[in-house]
Amino acid sequence: MVGMGLLSVILRAIIRRPVELQIREAFLTVSLTWITFSFFGALPFIVSGYIPNLTDAFFETMSGFTTTGASILTDIEVLPKSLLIWRNMTQWLGGMGVIALAVAVLPFLGVGGVQLFKAEVPGPIKDRVSPRISETAKILWAVYLLFTVLEILLLMLGGLPLFDSVCVTFGTLATGGFAPTNASIAAYPSPFIHYVIIVFMFIAGVNFSLHYWALRGKPHLYFSNPEFRFFLFINALAVGLIMVSRLARGDVFSEEFFRSTLFQTVSIVTTTGFVTHDYEQWPFVTQIILLALMLFGGCTSSTGGGMKNVRILVAFKFMGSELKKLFHPHGIFPIRMGDRTVPERLVSNIIGFVALYILIFFLGVMAMTGIGLDIDTSIGAVAATLGNVGPGIGTVGPVENYSHIPALGKWILSFLMMVGRLEIFTVLVIFTRPFWH
Repeated sequence: MVGMGLLSVILRAIIRRPVELQIREAFLTVSLTWITFSFFGALPFIVSGYIPNLTDAFFETMSGFTTTGASILTDIEVLPKSLLIWRNMTQWLGGMGVIALAVAVLPFLGVGGVQLFKAEVPGPIKDRVSPRISETAKILWAVYLLFTVLEILLLMLGGLPLFDSVCVTFGTLATGGFAPTNASIAAYPSPFIHYVIIVFMFIAGVNFSLHYWALRGKPHLYFSNPEFRFFLFINALAVGLIMVSRLARGDVFSEEFFRSTLFQTVSIVTTTGFVTHDYEQWPFVTQIILLALMLFGGCTSSTGGGMKNVRILVAFKFMGSELKKLFHPHGIFPIRMGDRTVPERLVSNIIGFVALYILIFFLGVMAMTGIGLDIDTSIGAVAATLGNVGPGIGTVGPVENYSHIPALGKWILSFLMMVGRLEIFTVLVIFTRPFWH
C-alpha cells in the first residue's frame, strides 16, 4: 500500500543516519515517491485504453494520490468498475500517505504544523500520539480505517449500493472528491446521504490526532484546540455569508437551500471538492468566498489541503500584533495559541510559508494565462490544484473538467498539486543549492 510504502521508505531514509542527511533524504524520498506512484498508477488507465495519453493519465493519477480530485474525464460512468475503484483508491491511499507525511517528515520543516499542535495540546499528550513515528502513523491509520468503515455502513444504510458507498467514502475521508458518477454527489438526491458526507468531510478536515484522543474519551480536546475552534468558526461564517448572499439575490430558504450551502462550503473548505450544486450559478460574492476557502484548506494533520487553518490563524494574529505596534511602538505583543506563546522563529517561518504560497499562486496564474487560459479559469485552476480542491471556477468549475487544458498546463497543474500536497518546502527545498551540498 502506498501509505505503508511511503512510510517505510521515509523511515529507511531517516534511521541510523546523521540528522542533516536524514532530513535531506526524507524530503527527496517523499517527492520522488509521489511522482513514482503517480507514473505507475497511471498504467491501468493507459493500458486499458480509457486514458491513452500519458499526460492525461498522469494528471488523473497525480490528482488522485494528492487527493485533489481534478479530472480530465468527460464521461466517468463509461469506465469499468475496476478502473473506478482504482481511481478512488488512489485518493484513499494518498490520504494514508498524507498522514504518514504529517508525522514523519513535516515536523522537519518547522513551518507550524506539528510544532503548534504540540504547543496547543495540554498535559502528557502534547507530544506525538506515540513516541515512535511508525506507531503514531499506525494509530492514525487505524482511526482513518475506522471512519472509512463507518461511513461505508452509513451510506449503505441510506440506500447507496456497496460499490458507490466505497467509492464515495474513499473520496470523502481522503478529502479527494472523486465520485463514480458524472454528476458527483448530485447523482444521489437523498438528504440523508448528503448529511452523512458533510459530517465525514468535516471529520476528514480535522486533525486526526484530535479524533484519536476523542475516541480515547477526551472529546473536550476538540474545543481546547485553537485551530479546531477557528476551523469551526470559518465554516460557520462562510455558510452564513453565502446564505445571506443567496437570500439577498432572491433565493427562498428551505431545507434544500440550507443543505446545498452547507455541503458546498464544507466540501470546499475541507478541499474535498464534491459537488451537489453548481456554485457558479450563485452570486459572484459567494464564489469569492469559496475561492478564499480553497486557499485556507483544512487543519494540520488532516487529509485536507490548502495552507492549513493553523497558519492562517497565526498570520491573522501576527497582523493584529503588528497593528498594535503602530500605536504602541515599544510594546511587546507575543502571539499566543491558547495559553501558550508561539516562538518568534516559528511565527516567521509560518509567515514565510504563507507568503511563498501566495507567490506560487500568482506565478501559477501567470503561467496559465500565458498558455492561453482566461483569467477566471487560471485563478480557479491554480487555486483548486495548489489547494488540492479539484473543482475551481471558470471553465474548470463544478460542472466542468480539465480535459480542455493544454498539455503544458496539465503538467504545470500536476506540479502544483504535488507542491500543495507536500507543503511547498518539501518539494522546493530540493531545488536549492544547500540541499545538494
